[in-house]
Amino acid sequence: MCSSSDSIILPGPPSRSNLSAADLNPSGLLAFASGPGVSLVDSQSLQLISTVSLPSPLTSVNPTVTSLRWAPIPLRRDPFSSDLLIAVGDQLGRIALVDFRVPSVRLWLEQNCDNARGKIIGYCGVQDLCWVLALPGSYIVAAISGSSLLTLYTDSGHVFWKYDASPEFISCIRCDPFDSRHFCVLGLKGFLLSIKLVGITENDVASKEFHIQMDSTDLQKLEREVVVNSSQSSSAVFPFCSAKFSFSPHWKHIIFVTFPRELVVFDLQYDATLYVVALPREYAKFVDVLPDPSQEFLYCLHFDGRLSIWRRQEGKQVHLLCGIEELMPAICNLAPLPSLLSLLISQLDSTLQNIRKIHSDPVLDASKVDDSFYFGDDAFLWFKTHFISISDDGKIWSWILSVKKDKDSNRHSNDDKRLKSSTETSFEVYGEIRNITISLVGQLQLLSATVTILAVPTPSMTATLARGGNSPAVVVPLVALGTEAGTIDVVDVSANAVAASFSAHTCRIRGLKWLGNSRLVSFSCSRVSTRTGGYINRLAVTCLRSGVSKGFRVLQKPERGPIRALKVSSSGRYLLILFRGDPVEVWAMAKSPLMIRSLTLPITVLEWTLPAIPNSSKKCLSKKPSISSNQDTNATSIVTGTPKPTDFKVGTTDGHPQDDTSESFAFALANGALGVFEVYGRRIRDFRPKWPEASFNTFDGFITAIAYRVPHVVTGDKLGNIRRWDVTSGNSSSFNTCKEGIKTIKFSPIYPDSISRGRIIVLFFDNTFSFYDFDSPDILAISVMRPQIPGTLILELDWLALRTSRFDSLVLCVVGTDGSFRLVEVLVNEKLTTQISYAKPPREKYRPVPLCTPMLLPVSHALALRMILQLGVNPSWFNTSSQCVGKRSNSVPERTSSPKDLRNSMIDFPPIGDPAVIEILLKVLEPYRLEGCLLDDEKVKLYSSLVNKGYAARFAFTSAIFGETSEAFFWLKLPCAMNYEDNRITSKVSTKHFEEATMLNKITLKGPSASGFEKFGSLSEGQLKLLAFEQKELWLCANERIPWHENLGGEEAIQNRVHELVSVGNLEGAVSLLLSTSPDSCYFYPNALRAVALSSDVSKSLVELAVKVIAANMVRPERSLSGTHLLCSVGRYQEACSQLQDAGCWIDSATLAATHLNGSDYARLLQRWAKHIMQTEHDLWRGLMLYLAIGAFKEALAAFRNAEQPETAAIFILACQETLANSWSIDDDNEDVIAVTKLYELYQEKLVHLCMDSPPFFH
Repeated sequence: MCSSSDSIILPGPPSRSNLSAADLNPSGLLAFASGPGVSLVDSQSLQLISTVSLPSPLTSVNPTVTSLRWAPIPLRRDPFSSDLLIAVGDQLGRIALVDFRVPSVRLWLEQNCDNARGKIIGYCGVQDLCWVLALPGSYIVAAISGSSLLTLYTDSGHVFWKYDASPEFISCIRCDPFDSRHFCVLGLKGFLLSIKLVGITENDVASKEFHIQMDSTDLQKLEREVVVNSSQSSSAVFPFCSAKFSFSPHWKHIIFVTFPRELVVFDLQYDATLYVVALPREYAKFVDVLPDPSQEFLYCLHFDGRLSIWRRQEGKQVHLLCGIEELMPAICNLAPLPSLLSLLISQLDSTLQNIRKIHSDPVLDASKVDDSFYFGDDAFLWFKTHFISISDDGKIWSWILSVKKDKDSNRHSNDDKRLKSSTETSFEVYGEIRNITISLVGQLQLLSATVTILAVPTPSMTATLARGGNSPAVVVPLVALGTEAGTIDVVDVSANAVAASFSAHTCRIRGLKWLGNSRLVSFSCSRVSTRTGGYINRLAVTCLRSGVSKGFRVLQKPERGPIRALKVSSSGRYLLILFRGDPVEVWAMAKSPLMIRSLTLPITVLEWTLPAIPNSSKKCLSKKPSISSNQDTNATSIVTGTPKPTDFKVGTTDGHPQDDTSESFAFALANGALGVFEVYGRRIRDFRPKWPEASFNTFDGFITAIAYRVPHVVTGDKLGNIRRWDVTSGNSSSFNTCKEGIKTIKFSPIYPDSISRGRIIVLFFDNTFSFYDFDSPDILAISVMRPQIPGTLILELDWLALRTSRFDSLVLCVVGTDGSFRLVEVLVNEKLTTQISYAKPPREKYRPVPLCTPMLLPVSHALALRMILQLGVNPSWFNTSSQCVGKRSNSVPERTSSPKDLRNSMIDFPPIGDPAVIEILLKVLEPYRLEGCLLDDEKVKLYSSLVNKGYAARFAFTSAIFGETSEAFFWLKLPCAMNYEDNRITSKVSTKHFEEATMLNKITLKGPSASGFEKFGSLSEGQLKLLAFEQKELWLCANERIPWHENLGGEEAIQNRVHELVSVGNLEGAVSLLLSTSPDSCYFYPNALRAVALSSDVSKSLVELAVKVIAANMVRPERSLSGTHLLCSVGRYQEACSQLQDAGCWIDSATLAATHLNGSDYARLLQRWAKHIMQTEHDLWRGLMLYLAIGAFKEALAAFRNAEQPETAAIFILACQETLANSWSIDDDNEDVIAVTKLYELYQEKLVHLCMDSPPFFH
């Protein structure tokens, strides 16, 4: 009979039971958990895109999602693969891979249950998870289950490694940005587990345990008070004791850890704490820590919703507090106040900010650029950071944090403040808060609380008679939702967004109805006390235009029974209030509500008639009363066995009614009898229906639901029986649904001249529903909707009355038991009825602004846009004459229409590939261009400033907007690497000059600079350090780390410090440190030997002293790295670097080479390092950068070929040719260039076919 199509879901608000599960991918797409579902939001325009609910197992209802993480974007751009994949874990221990391109669950990972939807056996809730690189192009999922179990899953869903950390409580897992094979797990008591993968077998996992010293006094107290269940996650057992950490994006081996009242900087290489600060008692506990992607700032979230900002002091790993900002502004006096659940930093905006800084042109851009990230308006502006925060009242906040430089670099020395905690720990505060400002730039309002009730407006002729005309009222596309918190959320169904939210009650809303199209009536009730009894019933009328909620029927004392339900006539004029055990009150809902009458009948259910839209050839089916209006009317319409009610005459003083129209309602009594009353003006009278056969009056079950549309009355009882009665002809029928307990019956909407008016939707008490058509020859054979709505059970439902013709599909409004709101389009198979099936395109969703996220385009269309942006398109091509862009005040000027020859839109003739392909791709993208769905104005302006600055700039921009941050950094550094290689070939760097610079830096390394903070936003800072290759960069980076470890004690720390000093060429410092070793230490003799060797270039007296000690006492073996130091002492730096590489110390080897090697020796070292990165660490872009630095063109192309990226290899050739002007032997006659060009043409041909086969798709 019918089938369910794609549903539109408005999720309920997230809560603490979701464990702050949220993630923001590099392309700007936000995924967050709310109840059992995962929602996708565009972080730029703050628009809801899609929501996916995990299917519920048979033994549980709506399991809560507790963790999620975006999958890394696959390196190979396969048009048939999905780049919108996310791993989702729930409280039952299930982990699903959700594909938002479908959107649905693609794969269930292995778990301890019969099947993904079956019976769970000993489940453990998923606390946190992350993706880890195991093999080239193959990622595994690492998940924390329960309180102490770590599990690794292959990409096919199988478990290959487990680790039980009992009795530790592990709570957080993160992947290393410097090495995608490495990740760490943190426990509440300071336990830290470091794991590195080299494959997907149990023997390919290498782990190491650490312990961070912290104050666990409060946690130990809580542990004694609660009963710990191993199946519960740490956050569920200790909700207010959070332990989180993040890897530093700037320094390898450094992690930032927050315990409830401590901030710790920990060095994994040294197994030592570099810095710790205790939080004063007046500050709320830490929740999370986030490092800035581009600057050395830390952002810590606190439980009270505030954000503390920390800045690293130059030369040390010491972070000073420099500002506190409020992220939960007190807009109104709500009780309880909403809580901030999670905070995220936008990697996309950080990357675009780096691109803007590197390729900025202040003279040209100052008059054109006007966006939130423009820096030209303030000479002291340092940087900006984009935050996204999520609160438990259903709000998503967008913030811009602006940091300015100090106008006086010495001012901070006079403005330092010190706070003392209860433990007398120094707590430094740097700078003035006025230098840091945070601004709210956007907000998305979702459902404010769990939905409990649903109200849909109903079209009515009587609602328009006062204005004249003879057409039914136009139904507004709004749905009202009552919530647990007492708020009313009004949803615009055309945009799937909350249009307004009103605080009408202080507790749960139990009833909600529309009064026409602009007012709502609602009620809530609360029990006074269990001893005295009684209920306080609160009713309110809310005006949508003014937002004012005004109470009526206000009583001074509690009532005997609560209100059961509200029933409003379709015109909105009359209100029926049903009480438990009390009479039914009839109210006239004018400007001031007035009670008309109280009906003393044991009514169990009742329903007003739906508006009857007349056919062109028939009149309305209402009957004229047989008794004059000034006479009393007896309620003879009640079925046999029902007592006659008393007179229901209500009118004016002269006995005549005030209105010529009437509305009727049907009801059922406690004994199963039915009746129909009519309200005529202010008079209640008998409708006088024609009675059915006697057999229909037999009482079989308690009637629990009723629906009424003239001339049909349909009832349902607790035994699952459905009865239909025609009040005009007396015809009746009944059948059993084979289910017990009918909760709600709703007639489907009709259109003028409709043939069928007998379709109903039935909601049962088991929260399932069925669809029935009384015009069908066999109702039960095609009754059940298949499939049921996956992922949730149904709490309330109603039809959306927007159907105006037979071409419009039926739309069902659904409130799930998970608190979400859904629109489900029901497609009726007309072949099974007497009607004809008509196809109609699906109704497009209205959006206030275009959704400009290239990642949401179909994969083939997204690849087409990528190619167009890379080859260079005129910025005017993005302009459009359509209203959605033309009305925007900040749109790019000089808007033009699309030219006939679309190839003229390109800035230049494409140097590679087929020019005809470009024209075809532009035609494919034309629908998106006209709708303004490609790039927003801010990105178009940035692209317009980059389009003429070379291939590398365009490639970096394109990679950034598609979320490929590592590739974007590669293109940013490519000109520097090419110039480095060109300079290395054409001229030799003066060794003497480099040595003088080295000695100068050695002197400055003895202490931090006088100002403490002198560097502001160097281009070598931030995540671009990941691609460092120049000698000076590597050497300065290593020197920066040395002062961090000066105060560390212990033999292992001394050995590592000696190694660092030798690597940077500071032999004098290394010898002094070696000779300071205690004679009782097991390292004394190896250290003495190394001191003798190293001191040969320091002083003769030191050599003589060391020789005497060695001659008498050398009996113990040396450390493995001692040989490296001996090689350095005799100038064999090439062999020393090779030895370090053999030992796996690749960074140390590069640092030593940067200090001592030049020319071909340095190039050979970098080439071996690049090969290691490619084959072992599987990092394509870092390896390519090293190949570029040494001029290994063939190796770079081979790397692209192995990664199956022919299109990237082609544009790589373009960038190289542009930078070196054909001086690198990569001209068009090169065999490798010819092969890559042919592959690129084949790629274009395949892409064109895929694009032509894919129709445009708009979210």
